Amino acid sequence: MKRTYILLVFTFSYSQLISQEVKELNEIVVTASQSEKKLGDIGKIVKVISREELDRSQGRTLAQLLSQVVGINVSGSDSNIGENVSLFVRGASAGNTLLLIDGVSLNDPSTISNDYNLSAITIDQIERIEILKGASSTLWGSDAVAGVVNIITKKGTEKLNGDFLATAGSYGTFKQNAGISGQLNQTTVALNLSNLVSDGFSSAQNIDGREKFERDSYKQKAVNLNLGQSLTSKINLYLGLNYSNSKAGFDAGAFTDSRENNSFKKSFIANLKGAYQLNNGQVSLIFTQNNVSYKADESGYITKNQGSVSNIQTILSYRLNDLFDITSGLNYKYTTTDQVSPFASISSDDANSHLSSVYTSLFFKKGIFRNELGGRYNYHSSYGKNFSYTLNPSLLIASRYKVYLNLSSAYKVPALYQLASDFKNTNGLKPETAYNTEFGVEANLWSDKLFLTSSLFKRRIKDVIDFGMADDGRFQYENANTEKAKGMESDITFKLEDVFKLSAFYTYTGGFVIKEGMETSLARRPKNTVGANVNYKFSKRLSASLLHKWMGKREDAYFNLTTYEVTKVTLHDYHRTDLYIQYQTLKNLTIFVDSKNIFNRNYHEFVGYNTAGFNFNAGINFKIR
Repeated sequence: MKRTYILLVFTFSYSQLISQEVKELNEIVVTASQSEKKLGDIGKIVKVISREELDRSQGRTLAQLLSQVVGINVSGSDSNIGENVSLFVRGASAGNTLLLIDGVSLNDPSTISNDYNLSAITIDQIERIEILKGASSTLWGSDAVAGVVNIITKKGTEKLNGDFLATAGSYGTFKQNAGISGQLNQTTVALNLSNLVSDGFSSAQNIDGREKFERDSYKQKAVNLNLGQSLTSKINLYLGLNYSNSKAGFDAGAFTDSRENNSFKKSFIANLKGAYQLNNGQVSLIFTQNNVSYKADESGYITKNQGSVSNIQTILSYRLNDLFDITSGLNYKYTTTDQVSPFASISSDDANSHLSSVYTSLFFKKGIFRNELGGRYNYHSSYGKNFSYTLNPSLLIASRYKVYLNLSSAYKVPALYQLASDFKNTNGLKPETAYNTEFGVEANLWSDKLFLTSSLFKRRIKDVIDFGMADDGRFQYENANTEKAKGMESDITFKLEDVFKLSAFYTYTGGFVIKEGMETSLARRPKNTVGANVNYKFSKRLSASLLHKWMGKREDAYFNLTTYEVTKVTLHDYHRTDLYIQYQTLKNLTIFVDSKNIFNRNYHEFVGYNTAGFNFNAGINFKIR
């Protein structure tokens, strides 16, 4: 860790020697402040996955794309398509990273944990992705403990155009996507249709090979629609609709096949926004509705779950003067679920919650100094009130170097299943509460060619919800654990115009969970991760990308169906290399081949479950301009 501090001090000193402007720090993002701001004015790390990067990832899933980002580990990204994935940011548990689609929070109350499955979103719908690191509950509320992933879908901002994508690949995987977008007078439209089918492979690992395991197939259809209408020069309306319908085969557990298990899931998200432009800001009124239904047939045992989230909020972003900007909001969320399963059932009559919030963040900017100071007050119908805060000073020196400190808190509310099922705690549950400290730099080391991001973080989460046994012998959910993590992230990029780009990163995450005085490792989260991505443009038509990632050892556990005990194991480290090649045959026609795990490495993300060996997707993309 001493070497890291030396590096940060050196980069800070070196910034005094260079005075050229950095283009990256002038990029506009919205996730960090709920309004448009330059990266250089934000005292946090924001990673942007551009449309160009998405175009080089057309044979991938969203989970596979996010797993290449520094500080993010997506367990299940290399597993069978349709498997549930766990998103770990900076070592935080799954569910402690908030997912957004166009600024709308994504939750799934039909599940036990309330986590939203990334597989419901296809990358064909996405224009760009903004990833905000660090605790951000002041602006974004529950779940924004380790960070926020904002998926921004395609909008019609140019003249009317269309595109068509078709791919075919390993494991009988085929995908088709068609889209149209553009602007007609004062109306913008973007419509995207997607279809994916895959024969897949057996999710469960066949440990003895005496019986051939069945493939677990996956089918998905998705629609995304965005409409915008300018009523006057100051009033704009926006409507967003996102629908996903999928069917997935799944196995009976670790090392255990099933030829009968199938799940069916539907997800619908509607987002209606009205925005009024002020002289020095904007006020918005937003209503969102998120409905999810899930059915599973597990060898004749039927599970039927459904859940809904209704959310209404108003946001004011206003520039007070040359020194101060303010962002304030009011938010009301109503969540409900009905769940019927062989193990426990709950009804929306009892399984519902109301959450009201008010928040304000004040942004200060003068010379090289910036600061964000904010707080959020919440009232929950079950546990009562809680509060989160943000203190986030930063320096922007010579428009090239950003140095920042982030002191903030965050929280995660209990899921409805934890509050209302037969395993509920009769004394109630408190929200998980996190305290975060972070220090870092972003720097343009050499004339917009060499760019460095480096950060140190430390996080403590108290009242972590776990499943345990009460004094009367009854199993229940309880605020029993404390989770601690600390680490560093370094990301360096070198590029020459639009011809060559090399990005490399290293992540260290150390942490443990404390329960009853005992410390256990963070499950499925490695201490060390290294990655690199090389892009080279051989000509105007031909380009290629080479990606490599090394994952260190991780701890995992599974329920042994033979001994009826939980067995702990250590998953070995592994290397994985991917190659993407793209060739533009005509002005509007591109062909590509995306080859993954090209050295056919054998590794596991979950104990008892397979990952894909060498596999590929090849396809065409035709654009109509």
